[in-house]
Amino acid sequence: MGDVSEVKLFGKWSGSPSPTKRVEIALKLKGIPYEFIQEDLGNKSESLLQYNPVHKKVPVLVHNGKPIAESAIILEYIDEHWKYAPKLLPEDPYERAMVRFWANFIDEKLRSRALLMSEGEEKAKLTKEYIENISVLEEGIKRDFSGKSPFLNGESPGYLDLVLGSSSASSHRAIEEIVGAKLIIPEIHPLFFAWVTAMKNHPVVKETIPLHEGLVNRVLQYKQQRALELPNTKA
Repeated sequence: MGDVSEVKLFGKWSGSPSPTKRVEIALKLKGIPYEFIQEDLGNKSESLLQYNPVHKKVPVLVHNGKPIAESAIILEYIDEHWKYAPKLLPEDPYERAMVRFWANFIDEKLRSRALLMSEGEEKAKLTKEYIENISVLEEGIKRDFSGKSPFLNGESPGYLDLVLGSSSASSHRAIEEIVGAKLIIPEIHPLFFAWVTAMKNHPVVKETIPLHEGLVNRVLQYKQQRALELPNTKA
């Protein structure tokens, strides 16, 4: 096993899935002890600015004093340094490329903040686009991860599962409740729905990702706060 004696994770506590959450799940899956250091992004610590002087954001993994920034890069580092099971990335180069491709698609296309903050025609447009992107992902799962079950990595969650599990797609029920529209329909997205169910039932995910009710309340509070801020922004 690799050295696990000095592992720190700088992150932001979040009441919703986030890049910090995907790193936390990876560390827990691998059984790597770590110290979590909570950051206030409105008042960033000197340590965070020192460890991530380029982007000045979380998450940042510090291993034996050496910092690694950006969640996707952190996941690869964890898998390459702690080589024991469960492996997060497949050994086959083509399969690894497909995992990276779809992870990038998820990060670019399955963002929910604009949808959650929208109203009227804009909300209808963004809802349609979100559903279309879920359908594209469903076809990608069918084509590129055929036979993988119950996770896209096989028997245990891997890199792509963690990216998807910490995206807005995994919290679709909360988003549907707030938006007032169905986003993921089991009859249309059976593979995606089966994956969501498997992830939600995984014990490590259960203890790391917020409960549905907490997530709904968190988003509603955020919307209320933004509504109060907007008039001041326009002034």
